[in-house]
Amino acid sequence: MNSSSNKIPREREESLCPCKSRRSYSDCCMPYHHGKSKPPTAEKLMRSRYSAYFFRLIDYLIETTHPETRKSDLRRELEDSIHYYNWAGLEILSTSKGQKEDKRGKVEFEVICFFENERQELYEHSRFKRYKGAWKYLDAKG
Repeated sequence: MNSSSNKIPREREESLCPCKSRRSYSDCCMPYHHGKSKPPTAEKLMRSRYSAYFFRLIDYLIETTHPETRKSDLRRELEDSIHYYNWAGLEILSTSKGQKEDKRGKVEFEVICFFENERQELYEHSRFKRYKGAWKYLDAKG
């Protein structure tokens, strides 16, 4: 995969963030995607991962998956599937812990996406766990 496919158009930086925070992308998830800062809460990590799926930022999705549960073939899985999805909406339903002082957290959410042009509604109750001080996606078993 070449690096040009990971670049986000400049006009997108000024648009609203795909995570539905009602903030511009440049003031919301972009600093996380560019490695300028780390999400301070599990919810912010979840939102930034949703935006990473939206922009197809495979490296970010791999890096933010906890090593405990990161599959060795995650990159290949994402490369094989990520271009078949178009992400259209995110709604956070609830959060449990996952704040700045916590070590674990849960985020319950729903997303709307299109898989090969067919509308899908996905529900997930994700668990997050810190690794070396940073929030990481653990799994969807919460």
